[in-house]
Amino acid sequence: MKTKGIISIIAALLFSACAELTQIVNNIDLDAPLTETDIAAGLKEALRVGTDSAAYNLSATNGYYGDDLVKILLPPEADIIVKNANKIPGGEKLVNDVILSINRAAEDAAKDAGSIFYKAITEMTITDAVNILKGEDNAATEYFKSKTNDNLFALYNPHIKKSIDKEIIAGYSAGETWSSMTGNYNKVANSFVGQLAELKPVEIELDAYLTQKALDGLFLKIADEEKKIRTDPVARVTDILKRVFS
Repeated sequence: MKTKGIISIIAALLFSACAELTQIVNNIDLDAPLTETDIAAGLKEALRVGTDSAAYNLSATNGYYGDDLVKILLPPEADIIVKNANKIPGGEKLVNDVILSINRAAEDAAKDAGSIFYKAITEMTITDAVNILKGEDNAATEYFKSKTNDNLFALYNPHIKKSIDKEIIAGYSAGETWSSMTGNYNKVANSFVGQLAELKPVEIELDAYLTQKALDGLFLKIADEEKKIRTDPVARVTDILKRVFS
């Protein structure tokens, strides 16, 4: 009941924020056969509920950090640092602080993700809506990826970059430590000996990698919300949602 109540409140707030869509839905005859306009209105409402719920939950304290499914970790190439951190006084705590800082940055960025999804929803055509409704359980999520990924990246990236540029010890930041580690490794990998050993240079931009991981987590949560509305009657909090998804 608590979850249903939260979703109902979010849906009500978002629904009232869109006067045009509110008018469309209010004018729907719930006893008449569904039209494509009805379907589009119902789907847009569902997507507003789902995207806002996903962003809201991730923007809470520990929304990323406290959820192992979306918690952002350093790239696998940094495992050598993580594994040897306990050999340095306070090293393990430093690594954990970096990871915490990155996840807090993502949680902060998620607070502003709703407006980006909202724009994509308002630009959705009736054809888009019908195709999504008839598509796979993640059809809407894939639509959002194609329409919002670049704008979301631009939103998240400055937050993530700021977190890894923050000094953690003796003038060094996570970004500088990463650059130093990969730079030294790449010298070996690109050497004659490294090529004989078939070593591959590490060419990962840390802030870009971590930003995309944050977006992967966001879209994972949106996919969960989409599937819930498609398959769980309890998640259909208004009459039009019940009609469209029944």
